[in-house]
Amino acid sequence: MSNKASVALNDNGGTSARMDSNADSPLDRTKPKRKSFFRRELKHLKSNRELLLLSVPGILYKLIFAYFPMVGLIIAFKNYRYDLGMFGSKWVGLDNFRFLFTTDTAWRITRNTVLYNLGYMVITTVAALFLAVLLNELKAKYTRFYQTALFLPHFLSWVLVGYIAYAFLNHSDGFINRTLIALGFDPVSWYQDSAPWPFILIIVHLWKAIGFTTLIYFAGIMGISGDYYEAARIDGATKRQMALKITVPLLTPLIIIMSILSIGSMFRGDFGLHYFIPNNSGFLYSSTDIIDTYVYRALREVGNVSMSAAVGFYQSVVGFVLVLAANGIVKKINPEHSMW
Repeated sequence: MSNKASVALNDNGGTSARMDSNADSPLDRTKPKRKSFFRRELKHLKSNRELLLLSVPGILYKLIFAYFPMVGLIIAFKNYRYDLGMFGSKWVGLDNFRFLFTTDTAWRITRNTVLYNLGYMVITTVAALFLAVLLNELKAKYTRFYQTALFLPHFLSWVLVGYIAYAFLNHSDGFINRTLIALGFDPVSWYQDSAPWPFILIIVHLWKAIGFTTLIYFAGIMGISGDYYEAARIDGATKRQMALKITVPLLTPLIIIMSILSIGSMFRGDFGLHYFIPNNSGFLYSSTDIIDTYVYRALREVGNVSMSAAVGFYQSVVGFVLVLAANGIVKKINPEHSMW
């Protein structure tokens, strides 16, 4: 923009330039007005109101069952009494957290929780990827049958799975011991020997969880363009080479996201698996006990709600920190593969 100026004679006969009072100076230049944050968001919501209506049930579910109950976190810092209520109970600070860290079994249950979850995550991911690749090689008419067979255990409760495991592991009438006796071997007291239980729990978890994870990876494979595989076939690539050079690399972002979400639950064990499958046998606590089962037994025997709330709060905070840390590491390595 050019400045407007007028030329006037001075006393010495010279000329001087005078800026017009209505001229625009660089400081007076105004930028286009930006819409406020709320106006932009309101416009965005109006343009996507159909999608917003579809998301209302999920939003309400999260609010009611995830965010509103967070008010109860203060119980972890109070000596909760039923007669005084949540807000009237005495404030005790971090005393409830000492229940977990000062106990003799703190190291054992923490070690078991972390190592079991790490084993579940790695083994389930590898096995689910393998099955997803196999499902992709099947004809369409067989795929649905195998999908249903793999996914069915996911819907079974741990109580029912516990009875199924008991039918196999019972000392006198269990299927495994009867088979061992028929083959000339001695029966095994499964619920009194803690050594084989890490393998038993991993097998049971794999049987129940692999179907859901397999279908997620199979859906990811379905989204891969067939042009990659067609070009690989023209170049003479084998099925194994296509799986390792095309399928797995293109599924890497999905694998990373699933792994980050699993890391968030590293300090939160599967209570049903570790309580019902070992049948809460005291002989097996050294190898099957985790934070969740220990807190449940303590709550049932002592009845201290504040201590159990403190442990739950501790698990949530650690899980949140682990998710942030894992996502930060992934973002440093490859920003495209991070969750945010």
